[in-house]
This record gives sequence, C-alpha cells and structure tokens, in this order.
Amino acid sequence: MARNILVINGHPDPSGARLCAALAGAYVRGANAVGHQIRRIDVGGLDFPLIRTSADFVGGELPPAIREAQEAVRWADHLVIIHPIWLGAAPALLKGFFEQVFRYGFALSAPGGPIKGLLTGKSARVVVTMGMPGPVFRWVFGAYGLRSLVRGVLWISGVKPIARTIIGNVEAPGVAARWILEMEQLGREGA
Repeated sequence: MARNILVINGHPDPSGARLCAALAGAYVRGANAVGHQIRRIDVGGLDFPLIRTSADFVGGELPPAIREAQEAVRWADHLVIIHPIWLGAAPALLKGFFEQVFRYGFALSAPGGPIKGLLTGKSARVVVTMGMPGPVFRWVFGAYGLRSLVRGVLWISGVKPIARTIIGNVEAPGVAARWILEMEQLGREGA
C-alpha cells in the first residue's frame, strides 16, 4: 500500500555531499520505485531563526520554511529522519528545526492543560550516523542523543511506532555502500 512519506535529511551541510544526503536519496529512490508519495526536506538548506523565548515557542510567527515543513509533516503518514550524531546528539541546526516545527498547537496541545500529542496516526524511522561503533553509542553512551529525539519530540507528539537505525563506523570500508542499499530497501518497504 502506497504511503505519504516525508524524508528529513538533518545534516546541516547544505552541499549534499554527506552520507546522510546519500542515505536520504537512497530511501527516496526505493520509495519512488514502488509508488510511495515522497516529500523531502534538507534542513541544511533552510533559512529560519532559532527560537529564543518561550513566547516564540508558544505563539511566535512561523518563518515560511517552517510553515512548509509543518505542512509536509501534516501530509505525511510516515517520517524518516536521518542525521549525524555530533557530540552525542543531533546537530544544533536540526534541534533548532524541530523546536520550530514541533511547537504547541501543531505537535502538542496548548499549554495549561494535560499535554496531548497532536500527530497521532503517524509512524517514524530515525536513522543516525556516527564515526564510533554503533554498540558503543548504544551501550556505553546510552544512545541518549537518539532517545531525546525519539521520546522528547516524536513520541510525546503522538508519533508511533518509531523505528531506530544506528549506523556506526561510517568511515570503515564498505559501510556506507551497504547502508545505502539497506536504505533503498527500507524505502521500497515504506518502513
């Protein structure tokens, strides 16, 4: 069954010459090959300010790029978020993107009452890349950078189920090529 899938390349480098961009491209190719409807956001190419006050988070004006991103999230049945791990977590630009997009009134109910996720009915896959071995990130460092995105952004917003893919040792021979093929297969499956 065809799905509406939003692929978010969270690498802050807008050049497209990074593994995250290649993984996003592979997912899109696979998904297109079987008829899924795809939209893609490359966060590194967007222009938006960081949120600096709680008033902005609750009701500040939406920059055009963020308004378009919210429309794409609303449209999607499935979100695929691909990003590198820098200093144990997502790059600052991606974190700023999520702070802008997943605001009260869009992803979460308005403050003052019980928190309710407004993005129910959507699923996600989060793919993280890193130079260290994946098991070290997961077991020694607790994968906290991944967990903060999964629990603190997606899950609380009502997105579930959420699959996780940890790609370590990205500079080792053959790793990138193997994962590009794997991402193309995940795209075909819409997973």
